[in-house]
Amino acid sequence: MDSSNARKISFGEALIVIAFLVVSLVSTLKYFEGDPHMAIIATTVFASLVAIRAGYSWSFIEEGIIETIKMAMQSVLILMVVGCIIGTWILAGVVPTMIYYGLKIISPGIFLIATCVICAIVSLATGSSWTTAGTIGIALLGVGAGLGIPAPIVAGAIISGAYFGDKMSPLSDTTNLAPAMAGSNLFDHIKHMVYTTGPSLIISCVLFGILGFKYAGKELDVALINSFLDTLSANFTINPLLLLPPVLVIAMVIFKVPALPGLIGGTILGGLFAFIFQGAGMTEIIHAAHYGFEASTGVEAIDSLLSRGGLDSMMWTVSLILLAMSMGGTLEKTGILHAIVEQLLKLAASTGSLVFITFVTCIFCNLTTGDQYLSIVVPGRMFKDAYDEKGLHPKNLSRCLEDFGTITSPFIPWNTCGNFMYTTLGIHPFAYAPYAFLNWLNPLVSIFYGYTGITMEKLPSTEKGKIA
Repeated sequence: MDSSNARKISFGEALIVIAFLVVSLVSTLKYFEGDPHMAIIATTVFASLVAIRAGYSWSFIEEGIIETIKMAMQSVLILMVVGCIIGTWILAGVVPTMIYYGLKIISPGIFLIATCVICAIVSLATGSSWTTAGTIGIALLGVGAGLGIPAPIVAGAIISGAYFGDKMSPLSDTTNLAPAMAGSNLFDHIKHMVYTTGPSLIISCVLFGILGFKYAGKELDVALINSFLDTLSANFTINPLLLLPPVLVIAMVIFKVPALPGLIGGTILGGLFAFIFQGAGMTEIIHAAHYGFEASTGVEAIDSLLSRGGLDSMMWTVSLILLAMSMGGTLEKTGILHAIVEQLLKLAASTGSLVFITFVTCIFCNLTTGDQYLSIVVPGRMFKDAYDEKGLHPKNLSRCLEDFGTITSPFIPWNTCGNFMYTTLGIHPFAYAPYAFLNWLNPLVSIFYGYTGITMEKLPSTEKGKIA
């Protein structure tokens, strides 16, 4: 059935769909003790019925679902490989070695700053906040536990650093997607983000430094740290050479080896090192890659930290990604999201209000579609002409898409990013959100620039209205 004669979804109908989503999520999560999956399926069905009533055919809606899922398939594959890499790296002693040496050299006073900076460097080199959190992040959580620093605070520092690199690296998918949607140049886009992301990182490090003072003055629990060190050395062969896999993975990315082959190479290295250093057999290696590593050291904190990873550990998140993308594809393809955004655009009288509306829309897309890609694609499509009409250079829009879409995604538990971080780090997004300083400072800085006009570069008059 052709959908060319379908009528436009009204603002009222779009609001009903969004209200249905909110009620479904709240009731499922709070009252029925369920996961967000069923609420998302129900909303997708409800949105489809609304669209069919407006004249859209199921084949048209299904096409939108499939197109949107395709956008996320690379992330899904990366997610599954990251699960394998976590399992093999723990079995190989790579993660335990990073924890071991971290406990020996990093003091509580500088730990949070060091965590943020280390994760920023790794993420900048790899272009992936997910890879950073799944490898270095887990090790730093272990170091933080040994130093007596609460896990949500450590996770906040990890998230802050990881998303700095995710935004600023030319290897990042979102960093390439945002300028493509806005019509700006990749490196112009990155340079323009320095104005918002740079100050946000500096302020974040200052805040982490202040938090660190709280723990610097405390007497270290030497017995606990020694317990951690003894447990790790008793259960794993600790060797500086075990730091090679993360270094080699970063090197592969720097030399432009595509993400998936690079991560698969990291998994293979993990298996090889597990055999060489820990004496693991093929059965153990395959089990760790598929089902994750199960620690049984006798120390509860170590067992909790190291019992993770594996392909299977990511399947809950994979199913959520596919369902969220199905809902997002339905809302985007049938114009339900557009009906909301069109009303918001009527409020964008000034540059500041346009930037603020972009912020609201990116948050809205992250909340309703459950994926950061759609929080970049949909506002990028919707606001491109609006920025052009105000004489604003496209790199202003591409910067806003990342400042608002990419950076806020890990705060939402049912968003692919928030759920990945929850699955990988074991800390709920609501627990680490107050301490992910960069992720909420960055949008505030960007909104401030929008209202003051600072760094909001104008188009040359000859180019106004000509951006494709």
